[in-house]
Amino acid sequence: MMPGTSKKPRPIALVAMGGHAFIAKGEAGTIHDHERNAAKICQYLMTLVEREYNLIITHGNGPQVGNLLLKNELAKDEVLPMPLDILVANTEGSLGYILQQAMLNELRKRNIRRYVVTVVSQVIVDQNDPAFVKPTKPIGPFLSQEEAEKRRDTLDWNIVEDAGRGWRRVVPSPHPQKIVQRHTIRDVAQQGHIVIACGGGGIPIIQKEDGSYEGVEAVIDKDLTSSILAYQAGAELIIILTSVPKVYLNFNTPEQRALSALTIGETVQYINEGHFAPGSMGPKVEAILDFLKAGGKRGLITSPALLSQAMDGLDGTHFIGRV
Repeated sequence: MMPGTSKKPRPIALVAMGGHAFIAKGEAGTIHDHERNAAKICQYLMTLVEREYNLIITHGNGPQVGNLLLKNELAKDEVLPMPLDILVANTEGSLGYILQQAMLNELRKRNIRRYVVTVVSQVIVDQNDPAFVKPTKPIGPFLSQEEAEKRRDTLDWNIVEDAGRGWRRVVPSPHPQKIVQRHTIRDVAQQGHIVIACGGGGIPIIQKEDGSYEGVEAVIDKDLTSSILAYQAGAELIIILTSVPKVYLNFNTPEQRALSALTIGETVQYINEGHFAPGSMGPKVEAILDFLKAGGKRGLITSPALLSQAMDGLDGTHFIGRV
């Protein structure tokens, strides 16, 4: 079926996944690892294509941009280092290419006539955002405390312990305000093509007094950018894919309890009670809450392998847009 031939317009679903979707636990993160994992996740995403959704896909880039930063620092005496906004752009292009090719291959296997495009996306942030004073966004690989402290002392890193999984570098993460290419992304998705956009949260830029744009040293949380893009692109549904099948209260404690469905009011209550870790599930839940408050209809958090079951209401955590 060619894009745009349906009599009834297809609804748009925005799917957000982390940078670790390209690298499974225990893998070295080679290009072959990236390609194999991208191919696997595209197989899962076919459930949305076959259910007649128009797709926008966003992805994280924490491990990849962290490695580029490390290369910057280790090779700074031999090669001129690149600023963080350029490194985000690099990973938008490289990861977008890997995912785009995997998706095209999967579509062709199934004889589905849709096309895939990657949009290198700029996202406006406030140059006075307090995040520039207090870096909080983890990027790069998980490290032991000893190794992280060594890099803090020798490479001038800011470091933090990340959700009990290890130590990581942190950089400024200002709140996204507007996606510059939002209209293009929306229009291409409405035509039936699959759009990969806002990789790594998008390239952080500020708008100066004369209206011109300028890149800044930061990364943007991809879930928060995904929420804004979902609303601005007119998505009916936002899906956040993660390593766990559902959202939990009292996660990793004896009182852990899975959540199947949440209203806006319940979501606000659980956020205020501190159930969702800032460096882990917190931004994901807040992103869906922001989307629903802005007028979005539905949200879903689940793992890639359970996406089909979750779309049938048999798994995942579903968020509905009513108080």
